Amino acid sequence: MYAETAEIKDIPSLVTMRMEYLKEDHGHINEEDEKLIRERLPEYFKTHLCKDLFCFVVRQKEEIVSCAFLLITEKPMSPSFLNGRTGTVLNVYTKPENRRKGYAKAILQQLLFTAEQKELSTVELKATDDGYSLYKSIGFHDENQYHHMKWKNPKKQTGE
Repeated sequence: MYAETAEIKDIPSLVTMRMEYLKEDHGHINEEDEKLIRERLPEYFKTHLCKDLFCFVVRQKEEIVSCAFLLITEKPMSPSFLNGRTGTVLNVYTKPENRRKGYAKAILQQLLFTAEQKELSTVELKATDDGYSLYKSIGFHDENQYHHMKWKNPKKQTGE
């Protein structure tokens, strides 16, 4: 099986895969938020794809059935990331009827190969229970010295 890098022509499929992932991960998404995400994602992908966002996919008969995103950022250097270049894995998603066929593993191996080529110091992700053993099997490990925390802007992103 072969994982490849998505291109601009794949943006409509990437939007669909992102929405399927979000619905599965978050449960219900209200209609207004879904509409906003669908409207803005294509421009985001046009701006970032193959620059600081790399999307890896597996296709069956031209249809994308599995994907994962690698977002590359540059931070101030530290002993944890000496060159400052780090990656975050996002949106690891395989359509339900295509799961347990090794697609996600193939994609993640290609993603990590790219991370090596791009000289990233680290690649991190948040693992669900379902994905945990896969991530461990390809070299990810727990980092428990910090608590994962998040601040959410009390104002909606629509500018309210």
